[in-house]
Amino acid sequence: MQVAEHETALDVTRELSDFLEHRREQIAQRWAEAALFRTVFTVSRDEAVEACKAVVDALAEVARTGRLEDLRAPGFDPVREQLGRMAASRAKAGYTPSQIAGEVAGLREPVTALLRAEYDDPADPRAQAGEIALTILVGTLRLVVMETTVDAGEELIARQRQQLLEVATPVIRLWDGVVAVPLIGTLDSARSQIVMESLLEAIVDQRARYAILDITGVPTVDSLVAQHLMKTVAAARLMGAECIVSGIRPAIAQTIVQLGIDLGTIITRAGLSDALAYALSQQGIVVSPRPAAGGSAR
Repeated sequence: MQVAEHETALDVTRELSDFLEHRREQIAQRWAEAALFRTVFTVSRDEAVEACKAVVDALAEVARTGRLEDLRAPGFDPVREQLGRMAASRAKAGYTPSQIAGEVAGLREPVTALLRAEYDDPADPRAQAGEIALTILVGTLRLVVMETTVDAGEELIARQRQQLLEVATPVIRLWDGVVAVPLIGTLDSARSQIVMESLLEAIVDQRARYAILDITGVPTVDSLVAQHLMKTVAAARLMGAECIVSGIRPAIAQTIVQLGIDLGTIITRAGLSDALAYALSQQGIVVSPRPAAGGSAR
């Protein structure tokens, strides 16, 4: 009994696949008018039609395998990137994921109209079974588009977060052979990695002998933050640069002592100017204070 039902279901999906292949051109022509395709493929209508044909081919392939409800059916693979582009374009236009999914669901009606025209009697069980299979197939396509939209959104957020981290941790060239990283805000593992990578790249590019980590803008220092700082200092030393930590405020100094964190191997200075003065002095450069106004130089 179950075998017969399975074979009947396969017959229905194969008939649906044959129908999609047979009506490929008509379906593509109708879909090309839909905003989902029209707003992405703006160069020419022919481009939109070809994109529609690719999606029809994908649906026909999925139907032929009988995996109507499988988001991982191989038939969807060739058009996933294209579906992602379509969804991303609609998202940029201000459409929500549910609205985009609604547009995908709207692709079913033109196909259903063509499918019904294949049968003399709309009440024919084969026609009804085919229509149900088509509904399931377009529903799966809708889920594939939503999944692709979410994945693309997560990738975009990750790229933007990476860019923000890089912008928030600039490496500044203060003098020949001296670079500095003014840190502001919380120093977590992800940002610490960015700090280390950016600093090491600057040390190589600038041939820096001294690197200053200024933590004046870091609100708190715990054992994890201190560990990140020490790793950065160690990495800088391996690159041939001496690292100086500046901006340790009294409250942070007390916290470091209470936590028992040993920063004895790290050169520290009260502020960025002090750290720069130290780095310059180590290179034999003396910075003299400017004479007072009205004074005479001797």
